[in-house]
Amino acid sequence: MSNPNIKPRFSIVVAVHDQAQEIEQNLPALLSQQYESYEVIVVDMSSTDGTTDVLKQLKASHPHLYTTFLPKYQFQKNPLRLADTIGVKAAKYEWIVFADINKLPPSEHWLEELAQFACRPTVLLLGYIQGKTNDVRLQTFDNVADAQRKVKNTERERASGGKGARWLRYLRGRYDFMVVSADKGHETLRMFENTDKIQKI
Repeated sequence: MSNPNIKPRFSIVVAVHDQAQEIEQNLPALLSQQYESYEVIVVDMSSTDGTTDVLKQLKASHPHLYTTFLPKYQFQKNPLRLADTIGVKAAKYEWIVFADINKLPPSEHWLEELAQFACRPTVLLLGYIQGKTNDVRLQTFDNVADAQRKVKNTERERASGGKGARWLRYLRGRYDFMVVSADKGHETLRMFENTDKIQKI
């Protein structure tokens, strides 16, 4: 059982490709969270723009930023899933947050909010950011199998350009980020094996 007096630690995984501008504008919001124990891992999927230079500049002032690289020759049908897998392997903390560089955290206390729910028996959380208020709503699961149908259907909708799975619990209809216990990281990514393209909004 988790000790309620010990805060969970987070590894935030962000996969990018030719997104130097978005990284420069948005990554600082992930790097400046008011939370003690976390790291940000950026997996660069063989960018050809200024991504490498921007990441080097940010690493100079943010020691909890780590970067890794997905060589182009390793690209498979789903390079984003492979990049996320690399992120899982690189993560050193017990909770992994799959985030998107195009989605800013709602506040500098975002991880503090997540910490209240990142505890057993929960192993996976789907996160929703509510409109203009930027309130965070979380849908929790005690096992990956319970989340599988919802996640896979949502990802299929995104890949096909759909408007989102309206049967999901929250207003936005699709999750904005995903939090998973590190020991369930690879199991969670296997949910995407039959999805042509993974896109996190």
